[in-house]
Amino acid sequence: MAQQRPEILTKILAHKHTEIAEKQQRVPLEQMQEWAKDGDAKRPFEAMLRAAKSAAKPGVIAEIKRASPSKGILREDFDPMAIARSYQMGGATCLSVLTDNEFFKGGGPVLELARKACSLPALRKDFIIDPYQVYESRVLGADCLLLIVSALDEAQLNDLYALAKQQNLDVLIEVHDEHEMDRALALKPTMVGVNNRNLHSFEVDLETSLRLHAKVPAECLLVTESGIHTTQDIETMQAQDINTFLVGEAFMRAPDPGQKLKELFFPNRPY
Repeated sequence: MAQQRPEILTKILAHKHTEIAEKQQRVPLEQMQEWAKDGDAKRPFEAMLRAAKSAAKPGVIAEIKRASPSKGILREDFDPMAIARSYQMGGATCLSVLTDNEFFKGGGPVLELARKACSLPALRKDFIIDPYQVYESRVLGADCLLLIVSALDEAQLNDLYALAKQQNLDVLIEVHDEHEMDRALALKPTMVGVNNRNLHSFEVDLETSLRLHAKVPAECLLVTESGIHTTQDIETMQAQDINTFLVGEAFMRAPDPGQKLKELFFPNRPY
């Protein structure tokens, strides 16, 4: 049975509805749809991750995140362009960029700057609940969109997934438990992200990815999210054939995020 929606998520979604309404006052949906037609050429987000997996190399989605609701400010010295370049040098496969301002201190410009600074494909990581945000994602230059199952009802999940695909965006569907995984797999997605963080307690348990991995069809790429901090964490996942990682906090707290990425995932790679 589905759990009650976590308090923090309820708070974030309430604010997101207000935020979207305010944005539409400034830029109407019709205008955003027109701008989306002229969006940048898409970079191959999912294809790059699959290529890494085929080559038996870790696929690393390196996250640019200034803050989080549970940890506060993660990085005072926050330069999205420098971080993106550092990640590319360190061997990242793709970027994940927080664009929520209220709770994560990000924003659309952070995504635009990060993507401009490197050649890596970028995931827009936000709380996507409205078609307006899908078109906005194309305008910002996102190559992939995050859809969080716990934030969406059935109709929203289906409609936003279909619209994102229609807009030529890759989609990463995020789940936290078995019930959410079943909802995600009903869409027959090509990528699913398992967030190891419990949104009720904020505790992280890597067993979540290991447990849910068994439900994922072989043709669907599984991304493990949250809680990857050590070489041992990586080896634990790889031993169960999970080789695609989304990592943020471990990199954001390091003096040089790309160097930290290299140390964890590619210790023998020249930097």
